[in-house]
Amino acid sequence: MITHQEVPESSKQLNEVPTRRTFILALMAIIPGMMMVMIDSTAMNVAIPSLTRDFGVSFDALQWVITGYMLAMSVTIPLAGWFSDRLGAAKAYIITVILFVIGSLLCALAQNAMQLTIFRIIQGLGGGMVQPIGMAMVFRLAPENKKGQVMGMLGIPMLLAPASGPVLSGWLLESSGWHWIFLINLPLGIITVYLGIRHLFDENSLKITSSLDKRHPLDIIGLFLAPMAFVLLALSINIDAVSWLVWLMGAAGIILLIWLWLHEIKHPHPILALQAFRAISFRRGMFVSWIQYIALNGSLVFIPQYLQNFRGYSPSHAGLIMSMLAITSGLLMPIGGKIFDRVGIRPLAGSGLGTIALGLMLLSQIGPNTGGVLIGGIVGLLGIGMGLCMMSLNTYILQSVPAELISRVTPLTSASSNLIIPIAIAGLSNFLAIRATARTIQVGGNTSMAEMAGYSDTFILTACIALFGALFSLLLKPKPRNRF
Repeated sequence: MITHQEVPESSKQLNEVPTRRTFILALMAIIPGMMMVMIDSTAMNVAIPSLTRDFGVSFDALQWVITGYMLAMSVTIPLAGWFSDRLGAAKAYIITVILFVIGSLLCALAQNAMQLTIFRIIQGLGGGMVQPIGMAMVFRLAPENKKGQVMGMLGIPMLLAPASGPVLSGWLLESSGWHWIFLINLPLGIITVYLGIRHLFDENSLKITSSLDKRHPLDIIGLFLAPMAFVLLALSINIDAVSWLVWLMGAAGIILLIWLWLHEIKHPHPILALQAFRAISFRRGMFVSWIQYIALNGSLVFIPQYLQNFRGYSPSHAGLIMSMLAITSGLLMPIGGKIFDRVGIRPLAGSGLGTIALGLMLLSQIGPNTGGVLIGGIVGLLGIGMGLCMMSLNTYILQSVPAELISRVTPLTSASSNLIIPIAIAGLSNFLAIRATARTIQVGGNTSMAEMAGYSDTFILTACIALFGALFSLLLKPKPRNRF
């Protein structure tokens, strides 16, 4: 078992601070690759209608283009830490970017839906590891007294990337065709690889390789259990199949997840650093982070639906209102990072989740006469809460584990968020349907009014969840302490 006490020297090395110039050049090599993957992940949602026409297949068949990509990412995210430790963070990052770019080129050359689905899986195999490896490198490179500020700055492109994906995709579809959604990754990937080779291999000034002994034997059981558990759970949440099959996959995924947990906490060199949950700071930080994902990400999907279905907004108008989330959170993230470095997580998590709760409660009160500007302001309020707590919570969680385990913890946090968010969306969707049915009886069979009331009840529920998270965040230590 790796303990914090066993590797004080290596932990010290991992915290050595590179020069300002070296640090900036390293960020320039890391961030474009992370943005490229996140933009591509959201861009495909807009392209599906065009692809159904070009390939002459049904919408359900094309859904596997997205589902296959998501499943491939679910397979490789848990392996990112091992891959990074085995090859070195810089080399692993560049290889995963190259794999993503190769997949992008193949996708652009696809002649039918089957080929596109297979090539998207290749894309996902590389893309799943880019973000956790990149996040771990940035955290390790950041000066100890400015980690919150640096992670807050990192949050800006990480938030703008998925927000700009649909816009870029729509423009490329109208001007050049769907092939360019993938071809645009080639120059971005080449630039990332060039900058990475040039600026991420300076061993004298960059301490971004893991201190874990590369001679340790591979955790074969964990290598099998982690991808299988996450894939089965992801499938049970995302595919449209007969109920017994969905429940079977979900139950199998949970059983494998429990087996994975029991195996990993006892293994001396696990694929995923589940032993991090032994630290109370890590456990509480992860729980508050999950509350944030459930309350915010679980509810964000309903706002555009409400605007388009009941207010008659066009997709572009709804997208403009939703852009307030990216703008305000992007402005607040660097401020939240600076505050974190000075006073710690407690005031940020409490005020951030409290602001999210207030915004969701205000959303529950909007009606047919509420103006778009006011709705945009409420969405911006959600962004303020997100900007205060999202990246600060990530920094707190990573600081609560020994430095030598960072490469194994970032895949754990990424994999958990990839499961929590769709579970939250599915659960809240069911709640919305139940409340809309109940409200139909109350409003005398008026389906439209009942569904609007269902949205209101759903926003109230998520506001209560966010408020609970704000209160629970008072239990967070201002500065995390890891105990293994």
